Amino acid sequence: MSFTRDNPDGCTLSVRVHPGAKKTAVAGLHDGALKISLNAPPAEGKANDALIAFIAEQLSVPRSKVALITGLTSRSKTLRIAGKSAAEVAAALSPDQDA
Repeated sequence: MSFTRDNPDGCTLSVRVHPGAKKTAVAGLHDGALKISLNAPPAEGKANDALIAFIAEQLSVPRSKVALITGLTSRSKTLRIAGKSAAEVAAALSPDQDA
């Protein structure tokens, strides 16, 4: 199962976050979603902000191109990435790239 899906204006990205981790990094896959460890607490939206900043940095896009569309208070989230295809996002965030 792929963690990205193409849309007319870009793509969506399914993620499973682990807030409060030692470092922010792609940690693998979890139930068809990209697992991301975040060095931010799950309080006051800090983990969501850290997630958006991390994804934008990894994809070399402005933060305004990354939007949280589902999962505001959940560990399972869906992000919309404007201007990038599912293949581009998958290649940039692949958990196998560090191996």
